[in-house]
Amino acid sequence: MIYLDNAATTWPKPPQVMDAIQEVLTHMGGNAGRGGHGAAIQMARRIHQTRQALCDLFGTQDPTQVIFTQNATHALNQALFGLLQPGDHVITSSIEHNAVARPLWALKQRGVEVSEVPGIPGREFDLEAYDKAFQTNTKLVVTLHASNVTGTMLPIQEIGQIAHEHKAYYLLDAAQTAGVFPIDVGRQSVDILAFPGHKGLLGPQGTGGLIVQPGIRLEPLIYGGTGSLSEEDRQPEFLPDALESGTLNGAGIAGLGAGVRYILHEGVDSIRVREQALCRRLWNGLKEIQGVKLYGSDIVEQRSPIVAFNIGDMDSVEASFRLEEKAGVIARAGLHCAAHAHRLFGTLEQGVVRFSPSHYTSEQEIETILQAVKSVSEYTWS
Repeated sequence: MIYLDNAATTWPKPPQVMDAIQEVLTHMGGNAGRGGHGAAIQMARRIHQTRQALCDLFGTQDPTQVIFTQNATHALNQALFGLLQPGDHVITSSIEHNAVARPLWALKQRGVEVSEVPGIPGREFDLEAYDKAFQTNTKLVVTLHASNVTGTMLPIQEIGQIAHEHKAYYLLDAAQTAGVFPIDVGRQSVDILAFPGHKGLLGPQGTGGLIVQPGIRLEPLIYGGTGSLSEEDRQPEFLPDALESGTLNGAGIAGLGAGVRYILHEGVDSIRVREQALCRRLWNGLKEIQGVKLYGSDIVEQRSPIVAFNIGDMDSVEASFRLEEKAGVIARAGLHCAAHAHRLFGTLEQGVVRFSPSHYTSEQEIETILQAVKSVSEYTWS
């Protein structure tokens, strides 16, 4: 197969990731923080090493501010439900993934006010309208970094600065950019960063997390055993324990750490430039094919590594099926759990086919993909 669904889950993973997972499952036992024996200490060391690697990647200093979760959706829910209370006001964008849109809908039913910054294709986030959306009770701004539908990037530096001018926190969903674009939570005015482990960070599924800046207190989503203050019924208030009840995914976190160290070694910029070059070839090739409509900016170097398109009026799921049937091309089609973005781009009925290469994708695979799209298009128009 030719795998072009890296915006959902990256594949293949670096060999170091598989090695790290296998090492834990083969040679280690024990739960981190549960006992003073060697196996527990060894696992705790692996988990701490991953926290430190994430600090190195995201420009923060304190590993205890790194909170592990099941995925970015879990992380975003922890941040949103942990911070917002009835009577609070939150501002978001008009192209959010359901990982933000659905929790905000649920919070709205509980008395949280939600404002959505309007946008249009080519101007997806109106900074002037955003600045005017703040109220006296605005507590949080939450946006994605890049759209999972088109790769459109939001101006997070300006969004964070304006939020801070209004004394609000900024929660950034880095699902499509962590490991692909440089992120420095201090310099970019990000108070809480949510990230998945299984996408650009090249770790396994079932991993993700939050980085919470000092001074921000989140109410836990889950209460239970932490291996600390076990004599008390109340949940510990210090991080990471306050937000990490239950046994962590030690093997997965070890694999995530290996993925992050691989990125640090290879360089975020090197990986991104490679992926964007592949997207440039895809874009240039697709726009020459009859009936293909492309979505998003044609400056692919200013987007996350995603190319979204349709073939005439063909349903995007059918187009994706034909591409897999014809050439083994694995691509995401449909609504991508992002109906808000599809409403903005006018694709709510048809969806889009999404190509998302990785730095492992070859130029020859890109040429095969373009030939497959051309063949499907010619069949459609014949």
